[in-house]
Amino acid sequence: MSPVNGEGSERDYVQSLERGFAVLLAFDEERTNPTLAELAAATGLSRPAVRRLLLTLQRLGYVANHGTRWSLTPRVLTIGQHYTATNARIEVAQPHLLRLAEKTDESASLAELDGDDVVYVARVPVRRIMTINVSVGTRVPAHATSMGRVLLAWTGPERIDRFLERPLEACTAHTTTDPGALRSALAAVRHDGFAIVDAELEEGLLSASAPVRDRTGHVVAALASSTSTGRSTADRLRAEVVPLLVETAQALSDELGYVGPPLDAAHDGSR
Repeated sequence: MSPVNGEGSERDYVQSLERGFAVLLAFDEERTNPTLAELAAATGLSRPAVRRLLLTLQRLGYVANHGTRWSLTPRVLTIGQHYTATNARIEVAQPHLLRLAEKTDESASLAELDGDDVVYVARVPVRRIMTINVSVGTRVPAHATSMGRVLLAWTGPERIDRFLERPLEACTAHTTTDPGALRSALAAVRHDGFAIVDAELEEGLLSASAPVRDRTGHVVAALASSTSTGRSTADRLRAEVVPLLVETAQALSDELGYVGPPLDAAHDGSR
């Protein structure tokens, strides 16, 4: 693995730190209390290496040992807490999310792009409409979500080209997996100023998203409203929710210092 974004040299790269995070990230819903052997298999590291990493993480307070099994401790939550505390737009966004959820009677979320995934950074849930557990920190594939399409649409041609070089996983029978079709969809998002995705991440899930810009005009987050196909349709979402969504995204962008044209008019992708 090379340094992030090509910054620094291989001499600056600390592989042991990478391996430590690999072990931490191996704890998931399927491995809540894994054994050393299970963590070694999940990370591809040797058992002696995983053992040293676990003992180090235990000394630092991030994992706990229970006989032959290991678990994360609440201390790992402080990592995400530090991100929230140092990211002003999350705090600024919360009242906007709450108002959007109240107006639509549907869940409202704020997400950012991290690699090829979308990560929820703030959320106001109204009802559980997804079978996957959605909370702050949840990662979902960018190509199958309205938030991801908004975030990808304004990343620039080179970034989009790199993204489309990888296989696009089919989450449902409706997921767009053809690179050409997704490229066209992203162009439509830039033109329309919002995205609607119907049952591509999960059957029955319908969502719309709009871009949030900072003072430089760059799209830094996506604001989304989610519902179910049993409660609404794509046409109804476009007519009733998208105007509220775009208005809320505009208000949040304004509060972040954006002074450009209204978001539904900023379609050229140059900002």
